[in-house]
Amino acid sequence: MMNIIKITALCLLLPSAALAQHDHSATYHAVWLETAFSRHEGKETAYWEADGWVGGDTHKLWLKSEGKVGDARKNGDVWALYSRNVSTFWDMQIGVRHDFGEGDRNWLAIGVNGLAPYFFETEAHLLVGEEGTVGARLRQENDVLLTNRLILSPSLEVNAVSQADTQRGTGSGLTDATAALKLRYEVNRRFAPYVQLDHQRKLGETAEWARAAGNMTEDSRISIGIRWLF
Repeated sequence: MMNIIKITALCLLLPSAALAQHDHSATYHAVWLETAFSRHEGKETAYWEADGWVGGDTHKLWLKSEGKVGDARKNGDVWALYSRNVSTFWDMQIGVRHDFGEGDRNWLAIGVNGLAPYFFETEAHLLVGEEGTVGARLRQENDVLLTNRLILSPSLEVNAVSQADTQRGTGSGLTDATAALKLRYEVNRRFAPYVQLDHQRKLGETAEWARAAGNMTEDSRISIGIRWLF
């Protein structure tokens, strides 16, 4: 863990020094926070997703987190990333991700963030764990304006790892995929209530383990929440 922390500290501090010396553009910041609640099969769960950055046009520091709390259990992750603009629509990113809950994990994260063709917001990251485990995460989302205030956002997230992790119940290869539809109403730019439908499916070896344990391999839920912009 210490090696990953040291590497990440260098990754974050060196670009920050470069930012202070060479980036003379204005410094901005933005923070998005989504909080949601669902009740499924008698179980109540609260969800959060936070995404924020500070910096200029070329250099940014990102902090992100998402997770859920339910049945006295908490699962989620926290990201800290240095982001550098490399083209009109794309940033390169490097930093660290910490998973907590069912077995804490630390990862070195390297990837891209930007706008793919047809206006798909894309996050693609390669993850390197403490014991040589390699993971990958791909997420895409698109905003479809139904009216000036009513927006439909389909999204897809896929995860994979190179080695099985019995503590977290994930096998090697593709582990899971989540497709979602979010319908939000923007009362104003900073406040938007929404309703969301998620369908998650376990894949490959992870699904085989779930079936062997008598657990479900796919699940759907509806949640209601609020999106805030600070």
